[in-house]
Amino acid sequence: MVPDIGRGSRTHGLLVYLYGPGKREEHTDAHLVGSWDGFAPDPGRDTGPDPDPKVTLARLTAALDLRVKQAGDRAPAKHVWHCSVRTAPGDRRFSDEEWNAIAQRIVHATGIAPNDDPDGCRWIAVRHAEDHIHILATLVRGDLRQPRLNYDFNKAQAECRRIEKEMGLRRLNAGDGTAAKNPTSAEKFKAERTGRPETSRETLRDAVRQAIAGANDETEFFIRLHEAGLRVKMRHAPSGDALGYNVARPGDRNRHGEPVWYAGSKLAPDLSLPKIRLRLAEGVAERATFPAPGGQADWSPPARERRSATDIAEHAAVLLDGDGDEAAAQLVGAGELLDAVAQTSPAAIRAELVAAARAFERATRSHVRAERADIRALRSAARGIVQAGSALGRGEDGGTTAMLLSTLVLVALAAARWHSARGHAQQAQASRQAAEHLRTAYRQAAATPMRALHDQGRALPEADRRTHAATLRAVLPQQVLRADSPSTKTDALVATLAQVEQAGHDPEALLQQAIDMRELDTAANMNDVLVWRLRRIAQLPAHPGEAPGRPQVGTRPIKTSANRTSERNAPTAADRPAASDPHSRPPRR
Repeated sequence: MVPDIGRGSRTHGLLVYLYGPGKREEHTDAHLVGSWDGFAPDPGRDTGPDPDPKVTLARLTAALDLRVKQAGDRAPAKHVWHCSVRTAPGDRRFSDEEWNAIAQRIVHATGIAPNDDPDGCRWIAVRHAEDHIHILATLVRGDLRQPRLNYDFNKAQAECRRIEKEMGLRRLNAGDGTAAKNPTSAEKFKAERTGRPETSRETLRDAVRQAIAGANDETEFFIRLHEAGLRVKMRHAPSGDALGYNVARPGDRNRHGEPVWYAGSKLAPDLSLPKIRLRLAEGVAERATFPAPGGQADWSPPARERRSATDIAEHAAVLLDGDGDEAAAQLVGAGELLDAVAQTSPAAIRAELVAAARAFERATRSHVRAERADIRALRSAARGIVQAGSALGRGEDGGTTAMLLSTLVLVALAAARWHSARGHAQQAQASRQAAEHLRTAYRQAAATPMRALHDQGRALPEADRRTHAATLRAVLPQQVLRADSPSTKTDALVATLAQVEQAGHDPEALLQQAIDMRELDTAANMNDVLVWRLRRIAQLPAHPGEAPGRPQVGTRPIKTSANRTSERNAPTAADRPAASDPHSRPPRR
């Protein structure tokens, strides 16, 4: 059950809307379900001898505004209190009597009209849809004083949580005051009217977050805003120092033809200029000394940066598994990294990654404050990804994108556990939503490299397959190979172990190292996680190519004696049938 509270100055105007057809003819059978005394006139159910809804509406307006007029100048300028209360999708439909009881509980809890208080404010509850009501109250009491409405939204939220529990409704997550402001109804209607998929507020919030991701300083942050095509207006103190900033989307204008500006703090609590300055100051020193990403010379900059970021994200997931509050800062850094990946990834998966970043944005904010937490590595990783530019959806770029997304799924799940342990229900749910979007993007990004690895695993000689399968059974007897599971599930892992050995490493030792890096229980596909970890540790290409058994680009050829080669029985690519490699066939003439 979701309450939404606002203030206004025109009682009659709001009543006209509540009893009218709505913006899209969605209002049906508008009528009162409750009022301050149970006898308020109802324009929707006027059954007099000569019913006239307009006359009844005027009578209702006069009754609600009676004390406002009596108070005169002492009445507040915005004397109309408006609260809509909506049930969640899937909840049962309430009768008018039940909605009346809910409205009475809301006005009591918020201090509008406490029970047994004859001087409570006048109020009504209007129903014009199956799933919600609107409560309208005028903010002058019978003694002509104003009601005390401190934290009325929080009180309404708390009462809704109690109603959900008592009436067996879907239990929504309680807020903690750190969420970003939702778009208003006017903003949503404007987006629909202009054919935009989302409101300007949401578009600007994403753009500002992406501009922060890995930014070196305040100057670079504002340059990125301008490069994103946004209008930027600064607020200065008399001394000339910048106090804040406003942003506007080009083409978004009000009825007077002026740009619609949004202050950073109104987009999200952590997007105010002072909060952004604190975050930017944390990363400057690290970027001056951060080592260049590793990798082979023929890997593209986006591929090298994604591979480097994967190691950093893995470390952040380890910190999130701990009990310390320093993980709160890791969440902020992980959010920047996800924003950087979302704006530089291939177009085919960008929508899912933008959705993941938008969901995870809620998980980055809570009342937990981390002292002396270091997120410079995460911010540097985000900066490197942004500076490297857009990644392709194929080759090493595509493979390292899948490698990074596989780890970011585990980061999001670790964030969900961390928030759940502290009772942060909304943030935990946001983390799980982000993980689902990341999983969807990962499956698409990993399809091609994993298919190539599966093909290479199936093309290995049977003796090699048995050797590496025995390694898997020795290290993971209960988790990977099961009697009732098809061997194709481990083909990619077997192929990777073969390439690890070909690169001069001990497959069993490296597999154990990959397992020990971090827990695997939350992995949806443990084999995929181990494949990516092994390929990172051994510096194997993320995209293995198509030819099974050939020395992989970027690996060190193993130098062994002829005896060891004979013992391993590892044939060369020339020894294998040409049919096993579609790319080795001669061209058709």
